[in-house]
Amino acid sequence: MNKTIIDLIGNTPLVKSMVLNTNPNVSLYFKLEGNNPGGSVKDRAAYNMIKTALDTGQIDKTSKLIEATSGNTGIALAMIAGIFKLEIELVMPVNATKERVQTMKAYGAKVTLHPDGIEGARDYVIEKVENEGYYTFDQFANENNWKAHYKTTGPEVWRDTNGEVTHFVSSMGTTGTIMGTSSFLKEQNKNIQIVGVQPTDGSSIPGIRKWAEAYLPKIFNASKVDRTIEVSEDEAVAMTKRLAKEEGIFAGMSSGGATTAALKLANELESGVIVSIICDRGDRYLSSDLFE
Repeated sequence: MNKTIIDLIGNTPLVKSMVLNTNPNVSLYFKLEGNNPGGSVKDRAAYNMIKTALDTGQIDKTSKLIEATSGNTGIALAMIAGIFKLEIELVMPVNATKERVQTMKAYGAKVTLHPDGIEGARDYVIEKVENEGYYTFDQFANENNWKAHYKTTGPEVWRDTNGEVTHFVSSMGTTGTIMGTSSFLKEQNKNIQIVGVQPTDGSSIPGIRKWAEAYLPKIFNASKVDRTIEVSEDEAVAMTKRLAKEEGIFAGMSSGGATTAALKLANELESGVIVSIICDRGDRYLSSDLFE
């Protein structure tokens, strides 16, 4: 039983919707990524990015690490950097929830809050890397982000649905989850439909983005997504509350967004097996007005 905290990353539960899905011919499953030790799907990518960089000699214990993050990747990187005794600075938008900042600090990271959103945080990191000798994992361009999901998330979805999954639904931020899972699932069955979730114009949903061309993640490949469904901020908030109240699943707003899309899909289908990612836990948002 010599398990370490790292052994608890992945193999998250897949649970069936008992209330929200009302189509009797469709099974909707939620993959509970909040059950990872760092509380989100980002544990997978963070571990793969750090471990690969260490194994290949790109970084060592003397490296000055820095990363721009809207929250969950930062928490995961802080946790895993701490385990490997690495120093890391995490740069976040100034409106990040208090819980996220405090969690990163608890894991030993330095936190810098940037006034110009995630784009500003990304620009700040680039400057530090170019001028001050820092190393960034750059989750938006790092192949080991999506490869984490090719190695773990995709195989788990396939295994836990006994190969019966017909649709996979995921919010799109860095797009690592959807890129890696799509790559694996399409190898098993090219007919599996991969559905990405984006915010409607003007909607702000943490963890889901519609990037301007200059900031589009380099790991994103549009051919790996069969369809995108747009979700409004109001829909995402309402569904996040319903997830907690009706399904007992306490999650963040991006999970409410993904669930909204998954239910729209379920209502269209004659039959199918949908897997939707619940990417983190709701306790990360208690200081925001999400659950007011």
